[in-house]
Amino acid sequence: MTHTLREALRGRRPAAAVWWEACAVGRAVRAAWRGPGRERDLVVQSLKAAGAALIAWTVAGVWLGDPMALMAPWVALVLVQATVYSSVRQAGQQFAAICTGALLASAAQAIMDDNTGALVLSLPVLMLVANWSRFGGQGIYAATTAVFVLASGTAVSAAAVGHRVGQAALGAVIGVAVNALVLPPIHLRDVRENLAALAREAGDLLHSVAADLRETQWDAQSAAGWTSDAARLERRLEALYSARSWSRESLRLTSGRLRRLHRAPTVVPPEDEDRRWSRVTGNLGALTRTLAVAADEHRTPAPPEGPVLDLYARLLRLIGDACHTEAGRWAGERPGADPATATEETMEELHRRLQEGLREHAGQGAARTAVLGTLLLQAENLWAEIVPEPRESAEQ
Repeated sequence: MTHTLREALRGRRPAAAVWWEACAVGRAVRAAWRGPGRERDLVVQSLKAAGAALIAWTVAGVWLGDPMALMAPWVALVLVQATVYSSVRQAGQQFAAICTGALLASAAQAIMDDNTGALVLSLPVLMLVANWSRFGGQGIYAATTAVFVLASGTAVSAAAVGHRVGQAALGAVIGVAVNALVLPPIHLRDVRENLAALAREAGDLLHSVAADLRETQWDAQSAAGWTSDAARLERRLEALYSARSWSRESLRLTSGRLRRLHRAPTVVPPEDEDRRWSRVTGNLGALTRTLAVAADEHRTPAPPEGPVLDLYARLLRLIGDACHTEAGRWAGERPGADPATATEETMEELHRRLQEGLREHAGQGAARTAVLGTLLLQAENLWAEIVPEPRESAEQ
């Protein structure tokens, strides 16, 4: 059904984009509902940010009776970051930016004696200051603080500036405290989930290519779709690298007891897995590019055809099954019977028959033989990465 729907949407880019985005949202909602995972972590972080802002508003606006209690909830909201360490680091950067904005706005109004003139004088300078690397991504708050201070309509004085800075400090303390003490974000499972998603999507791509090849319904448009799917794998690989970085950072400045309350996994897959799936992604990209070149009527290389094409499709299907098995392993699914031996025998049989087909194609022209040889080499590379030699631990 998915393959039929993909064919129906192919060539209709806006409709396809809306459909796949809606599917992605639906999958995210179902995943958040089913159990722990990235999607539920995102829900938790969003609710924590909203809760921190409400607490800051209650303290500044209700308990302290500040009629302009805007700064505290604003700062608290943006400081509930993806990790406790990033919250603390950005709290310092943002507080420095806010102090800079408030002080320069105050000085500008003292010089111009007019809010509009003070904005004209201070904003260009503050936007330049915002690009200072020491502020990281928080430099823009220097300019926005000046706008808030000057647009409030109140006279800018030392007491007023101190009041705004105090509100910012209150919001920063509340935001960091909520992020650190209420289910602190631990991103150890993100690496595992990205690996599972990468393996699953690689298997889906191989199955899609195999289905099109076996049905002999592939052309330049089909090849373009495979190339697009391979590019999406590259983006998934970037997400894996990002998750690896977040997993390291999420362990900084977090209490061991609070980590246990979060009930996140304590072990992450080794970094060798990232490099292995990087090679898989590169090989898949090369395979789809080779097929795209072979499908181009204006290019010299010719695609293989006949029984050898069916054999190659079966080989890709087999490799896709191995990818899905890897995805299930990373997702924590219980494996069934180990198909490694039978799959290896099938692989060897397909490889032998494809080699025979390669020899047959050698008499049909160099271009067709070169394409089949390249495709066979890329499939062998994929197999070597996805189904490596048995490990010593597995033999013991």
